[in-house]
Amino acid sequence: MEQYDVSELQKYLDEHRFRELRSRLMEMNEADIAEFLEGLDHNQKVLIFRMLPKELATDVFAFLEADDQEDIINGITDAEIQNIIEDLFVDDAVDMLEELPATVVKRVMRMATPETRTLINQFLQYPENSAGSIMTAEYIGLKKYMNVEQSFSYIRAHGVDKETIYTCFVMDGERHLEGVVTIKDLLMNPYETKIQDIMDTNFIKAVTTDDQEEVMDLFNKYDLICLPVVDHENRLVGIVTVDDVVDVMEEEATEDFEKMAAMLPSDKPYLKTGIFELAKNRIVWLTVLMVSSMITGGILTYYEEAFAVLPLLVSFVPMLTGTGGNAGSQSSTMIIRCMAIGEVEPSDILKVVWKEVRVALVVGFLLAALNFVRLMIMYPGQIMICLTVVISLYITVIMAKSIGCTLPIIAKLLKLDPAIMAAPLISTIVDACSLIVYFRIACNLLNI
Repeated sequence: MEQYDVSELQKYLDEHRFRELRSRLMEMNEADIAEFLEGLDHNQKVLIFRMLPKELATDVFAFLEADDQEDIINGITDAEIQNIIEDLFVDDAVDMLEELPATVVKRVMRMATPETRTLINQFLQYPENSAGSIMTAEYIGLKKYMNVEQSFSYIRAHGVDKETIYTCFVMDGERHLEGVVTIKDLLMNPYETKIQDIMDTNFIKAVTTDDQEEVMDLFNKYDLICLPVVDHENRLVGIVTVDDVVDVMEEEATEDFEKMAAMLPSDKPYLKTGIFELAKNRIVWLTVLMVSSMITGGILTYYEEAFAVLPLLVSFVPMLTGTGGNAGSQSSTMIIRCMAIGEVEPSDILKVVWKEVRVALVVGFLLAALNFVRLMIMYPGQIMICLTVVISLYITVIMAKSIGCTLPIIAKLLKLDPAIMAAPLISTIVDACSLIVYFRIACNLLNI
C-alpha cells in the first residue's frame, strides 16, 4: 500500500473537495487515516470521521488516541456511538473506556446493548495489566465431535466478526478448553475427519490473572500468534492476539526506560502530557537522588584535611566517580535487559557476579594502565600519587561492576522492578563507595 500524502489530503480538506478526499481516504489503511485525523482540529476531525463508511470508521476509531476518541464521541450522535461500541472488538472497547473521562464513559455505555455492556463490565473487572485485561472474546470455538466440513461451515457463518480465524479452540459443553486446531490442520485433512482426531491437546495457555509480562514471555518463547486465556476452572474466556502483545511490549519497554531514567511511568504520550504532570513524574526520583548525593558531599567533607595537605587529590575525583558510574551503569543496563528477555534469572546471581568481576578485572587493568602512563607524563616524580589514583580506579571499576550487576537481581528477589536499579541510582551509590576507597588508599599510601 502506497504512502499517503498529508499535504494532498489537507488541500482537499481546505478546498472542501470532500468527494475526492473521501475517495482518497478509502484507499488508505485505517492506521494512516487515524494518524491524519490526529493532526486536525475538532470540527475537521468529526467531519472526516463522519464521511467514512461505518466499518472503516470503527477500525479507524480503534487506532485513535484516547483524547481523539473523546473528541469524536463528543461530536457525533448517540446512534453513531452505538454503531462504534457494538462494532469494536471487546478488548479495544475496554481499552477505550479505561482512558475516557467518567462522563463520556457513561454516555458510551448507555448506548451499548445489554449483552455488550455485560461483556465489557466483565472485562473491566480483571486486574490491571493482567491477561484478562488485554484479551478479547472474539474467537472461533469448535466442538470435538464436529468434522472438518462442519467446522468450515461454522467458521464461514461466524468468523466475519472474530479477531482471528487462523487458530480455533475446541471446547466441551461447559466451555472447558480441550484442544486447539488451526486452519492449516483443517485444510490438510479430508472433510469427514473429526476435530478430535486432529486437534492439538498439548497447547499453551494463560490464566486470566496472569501478569501481561508473563503472556508476553509466552509469545516470545513459543512464537505464538494467539494465546487462549482460561479462568481458574479451565473454561475458555478469551484470547490474546499478537497485536495486543506488541502493544504490551511497547508499554513495558517505555515503562522500563522511564524507570531507568529515574522517572515515574506515564501512560500518556509525551506531547499530550502537561508540564506539571511531567514535573510530578520526575521530581520524586530527582529528590531521592539529590538527597542521596549529599552522602558524597559528606564524604568529601570528612576528608577535607587530606585536601588541605595535598590539594592535587581533588582533581582526580571527577575521573574516578565518572568512570565508576559508567562501569556500574554498563553492568546494570546489561543485566536489566537480560532479565527482561529471560536470559538471566535471580538464581544465576553467582554466575553473573563471577562473569562481571572477570570483565572488571580486564577493563579495570586497561584503564588503570592507560591512566598510569598519562599521570606519569603529567606529574613526573609523583609515583605514589599516580599509584594511589590507578589502584583506586582499578578497585572502583571492580566494585562498580559488582554493584551494578547485583542490585537489579536483588530488586527482582524483593519483588521490585529491576529497572529502578539503573544508571542514576547505581551512579550515586558507586560515587560514594569510590570516594571512600580513594581517600582510604590515599591516606595509607601518602601518610596523610
